[in-house]
Amino acid sequence: MQKSKVLILLTLFITTTITAQYRDLQNWRPNDQRGINVFEDPVLDTVAYEEFFVRVGGDFSMQFQGLDQTNTAGTLVDLGADFNLPSANLNLDVQLAEGMRMHLRTFLSSRHHPEAWIKGGHMQVSSLNFIQPGFLENIMQFTTVTIGLDEFNYGDAHFRRSDNARTIFNPFVGNYIMDSFSTEAFGEVTVQRNGLLAVIGLTNGKLNQSVIVNGRDNEPSFYGKLGFDKYLDQDLRVRLTGSWYINNGTSTGTWLYGGDRSGARYHDVIHTDEQGGNFLPRYNARFTKLTALQVNPFVKYRGLEFFGILEHANGNAEFTDPQDEEGAFTQLAGELLYRFGPAENFYIGARYNSVIGKQRESADQDLEISRLNIGGGWFLTRNILTKIEYVTQSYEGDAWTGRFAGAEFSGLVVEAAISF
Repeated sequence: MQKSKVLILLTLFITTTITAQYRDLQNWRPNDQRGINVFEDPVLDTVAYEEFFVRVGGDFSMQFQGLDQTNTAGTLVDLGADFNLPSANLNLDVQLAEGMRMHLRTFLSSRHHPEAWIKGGHMQVSSLNFIQPGFLENIMQFTTVTIGLDEFNYGDAHFRRSDNARTIFNPFVGNYIMDSFSTEAFGEVTVQRNGLLAVIGLTNGKLNQSVIVNGRDNEPSFYGKLGFDKYLDQDLRVRLTGSWYINNGTSTGTWLYGGDRSGARYHDVIHTDEQGGNFLPRYNARFTKLTALQVNPFVKYRGLEFFGILEHANGNAEFTDPQDEEGAFTQLAGELLYRFGPAENFYIGARYNSVIGKQRESADQDLEISRLNIGGGWFLTRNILTKIEYVTQSYEGDAWTGRFAGAEFSGLVVEAAISF
């Protein structure tokens, strides 16, 4: 009886909101092909405010994986060719008032959490007319204020990554090796005017929220971004940004490259019968304190598109023993795509990604990881994407030990994505 009541209420809710499903919100990145190459939410908007409404959306993703792997010791498990666990998101976007909206995303199923749980949410304000019509209008026409517990705007790579089931913005299957993404309590201000961009923000540095302070050195994270993004003519767009993230708390500095709790995209790689994990083959140095800098060039000329990453992350913690001093890592990535077709609904391309560095400054040799993706995709509609890629990743050099020594995997992965 109780289940029937819930089903009836859910049906009524869907029925009353179905007419709003295809309406866009103000200052909003569309959750379909139109959102490709949209970075910060637009501040100059053409969507007129009509009324309060709720937009219910979702993401669904499934992969067919056919990878082989090996290492020097021959201890990695044999991988077959089969389907991975499908993933799903539920998205609620609410137009609360003119220039004011809310976003909430729930992961219904993910690799690391097969049960449903809330990823995060935020409120964004781009108009203060709710205080008084025209209040600070000359400032707010270029400014947005975002507050919540959600992903924050460090770097540009997080705009192109797969967010659990929302894979439609990622031209490949995997995210970058050092996946700069976390959900923390944050507030940020973004200013966009005449192609210039500035972001300033603060988080509490915590992935898992708690008010307990005993034995914990909690410090906030300070981050920001400066950049340029403009069409130089109707065919050529150029964007260049530089971002920073600084955290000096010994219990709050480890999440920037380990904040995605949904799990990594390639399943069961670098696993033995005794050792595994849902987050490989990503890499997180877990520095006690962290300073990270990321530079992102983006150039699009007609259908040809380049996106890059130059990132440096180093540990800031001070130790009595010099042998314990934390090291640094550098990440490089280059992604070249060609989009073609009536509405650029086809693409082919390649991505190269490498990470090199030391967990401890005293280490004799660097740790090295490299990955190559080659593939393409087809937007059947603006909401449906299929993509196929060949991927190969290797752990190079004598610094790797155990199952990582001489480890590599390669093969084909096919992914289908639906977002609306």
